[in-house]
Amino acid sequence: MANKPVLLDRWGQPVKRAALTEEVAAATLGGVRSPLSGHPGDGLNPIRLANILREADQGDPVRYLELAEVIEERDPHYLGVLGTRRRSVSQIEITVEAASDEAFDVEMANMVREWLDRDELSDELFDILDSIGKGYSFTEIIWDTSEGQWQPARLEWRDPRWFRFDRVNLATPMKLDDHGQEVPLEAFKFIYANVKAKSGLALRSGLARVAMWGWMFKAFTQRDWAIFSQTYGQPLRLGKWGAGASEADKNTLFDAVANIAGDCAAIIPESMSIDFVETSNVGASADLYEKRADWLDKQISKAVLGQTATTDAVTGGLGSGKEHRQVQEDIERADANALAAILNRDLIRPWIQLEHGPQKRYPRLKIGRPEPEDLKQIADALGVLVPIGLQVSESEIRAKFGFADPKPGDRILMASKPDITPPAASVGTAGTETAPQSKFEYRLNTLPPKSGVLAPQAEQSPSEAISGAEPVDALTAQLQEAAKPAVAAMIAQVEIMLESAGSIEELREMFFAAYPNLDASAIGRAIADAMEAADAGGRALAETTSG
Repeated sequence: MANKPVLLDRWGQPVKRAALTEEVAAATLGGVRSPLSGHPGDGLNPIRLANILREADQGDPVRYLELAEVIEERDPHYLGVLGTRRRSVSQIEITVEAASDEAFDVEMANMVREWLDRDELSDELFDILDSIGKGYSFTEIIWDTSEGQWQPARLEWRDPRWFRFDRVNLATPMKLDDHGQEVPLEAFKFIYANVKAKSGLALRSGLARVAMWGWMFKAFTQRDWAIFSQTYGQPLRLGKWGAGASEADKNTLFDAVANIAGDCAAIIPESMSIDFVETSNVGASADLYEKRADWLDKQISKAVLGQTATTDAVTGGLGSGKEHRQVQEDIERADANALAAILNRDLIRPWIQLEHGPQKRYPRLKIGRPEPEDLKQIADALGVLVPIGLQVSESEIRAKFGFADPKPGDRILMASKPDITPPAASVGTAGTETAPQSKFEYRLNTLPPKSGVLAPQAEQSPSEAISGAEPVDALTAQLQEAAKPAVAAMIAQVEIMLESAGSIEELREMFFAAYPNLDASAIGRAIADAMEAADAGGRALAETTSG
């Protein structure tokens, strides 16, 4: 028996099936992959921040990743806009396209669809999109073979501090082993996501690099604002002592003035006094800090969401409408496409190869919101194009309009056959005039329980039409019945064209498009039969008269 071909991942590493069901990057409290993190944001200043980013550029991203975590915890605005961007994509419906209509390709697509129907999927995708902030993320695939087949059991987010990049190109991801050595990632074991905010190395493509500077400057502003509020937010306390006050009395007065802000109470001798001096322009001075903090928040909104209307804009401001929403949708669409490509590359293809071996074609995940369609425009187009011969799938049109396929026994709303009688009024049985029937009217019909076809209309048979009639009249009725379908179909088609055409020229083009080679054979046969019947009827009538 021939050996199975050796599977290789995108980095050229061979797949070791025996190790795929084990966790290889779990946290160890006393080992290299420690869940404990540092706090480089304490006492951060421009020089320290520049050194942290420079270390990351040279392949040591630990402090950069820790600081990225810190600003998500300490800056509510950055946490909010980044979470909005990640959640907007992680909650979009995922569809699966089969590689073709062949049974095997459809089976593989259905297998993927069943796995995607999991409550945990949204949280797993949210963790994968951690790469938007930090520039990259690693997710370990825990494979399950308990039922004799390969299937992802769950997707586990792994701290990016436990990974590095090849020092040769700073692009190939590596993993720290139990001894702290950089080793290649196990094949078919990790989802490596790199959703870039800018072109270049993954270490320099995260939004956190921009947010760090904004957060640091805003921290300076908030600190100064707090000092200003503490100093000038309350009136100046001025203590006065009387003549001959001792040093002990002065110290008592000073303690009372110093502590009165926090205690809101003080005891001093009767000979002393405390005055409160109000500052008139405190409010105007405090606005400077608020405006600066808001401005920095708006810059973060622009970097993360591409616009400010959904978080910072004033109601009614210029450009605060759907244009800003369109920018956010563009970013959402780009993130969704990037995430789908990552999952197809690192999850779907490895899964299919483990289960069925290498294939020429694979099912594809697609993540995106359905584009809205103008259903009225589609209906108007069908009313013009279908009558002139365009063939359209009924199931496709029903899907666009949200209509289900009719089932046997359902009551069907449908158009009746066109009435080809002249539009003139007719006389009823009681001598009153009745209005002509409309050419198209909607009625309810039923499908037979088994056949699923429209029920035929009850019509009088030719034998019933000629029973009891004179021979010539009977032949005439029979010939009319034979010619009726051909004439009715042609007249109905022409009437539809007359309704749809906007001019004589347009009607002419529609007529020649519908009847490039007009087939009059049916009408010709009916005329020939009529002439033959007329001759036979005349002979029969002559014989009857002479007899």
